[in-house]
This record gives sequence, C-alpha cells and structure tokens, in this order.
Amino acid sequence: MATASRAAADVPAGSDDLGKLLLRVALGVLILLHGIAKLTGGADFIVGTVTKAGLPAVLGYGVYIGEVLAPILLIIGLFTRPAAIVVAINMLFAIFLVHAGEIGQISKTGGWAIELQGMFLFASIAVALLGAGRYSVGGVAGRWN
Repeated sequence: MATASRAAADVPAGSDDLGKLLLRVALGVLILLHGIAKLTGGADFIVGTVTKAGLPAVLGYGVYIGEVLAPILLIIGLFTRPAAIVVAINMLFAIFLVHAGEIGQISKTGGWAIELQGMFLFASIAVALLGAGRYSVGGVAGRWN
C-alpha cells in the first residue's frame, strides 16, 4: 500500500486533469471533423443507411447531435459525461449500421479493420467515466462533468 501512495505522490499535481483535457479535446476535435463533413455534404448517406436498416429516418439526423453538438460540448468541457455517452451511442450506430461486416476483420496492415471507430467508441466511454476534469467550462464540481 505504501508503494501505491508513494507512486501517487510522485505524479505532478493536475496531471490527471491535463490527461482528461487532452483525451476530451482530441476526441471532440476528431469527431467534430466528421460532423463538419456532414454539415457541408449533408446526411443523406446516414439517413439512407438508417432507413435501409428499418429505423425511422429522423434517427439519421441524430448524427448532427453525435458529431457536432456533443463534440463541441466535449471540447469546452460542458455536460461532458452526457456528451461522451452521445458520442458512444453515435459510434455504436456507425459500427453496427455501416461497419458491421468489418467487426471481426483485420486490415492489410495488421490492425483491426474498424480500429478508428473502436478507438472513438472506447475513448468516449473513458471520457464518460472520467469526467471533464478541472480544465473545463463546467469544472470538476459540475454535476454532469
């Protein structure tokens, strides 16, 4: 037990919060870039994919929430946990509606065929569990951060 306390004492103050900031902003920016592509190019592909799966077309427009609004909230650190959950749900839709056939595949370079989608999914779950940290608009005391 003393070893664990000693190791924790060696970690610079605020490094946990800095790590949360880096994870939150990286995830937010990278997902937002996909959202910007949907804003400029439209969501027709997504709406078509959703309806082809037998789901209501209106769900396809949820991509704007999952790839524009939620990432902005992640970047600024406001309502961070719910925003991260929205991104995770968005990624589940992307994986199961678009990439389902690739789930068990390995790419030509040896990585998981959907490693990007997997990384976005698991990073968003990590942010939902960790919260925003001190370097956020909502702060550590924010109920949803």
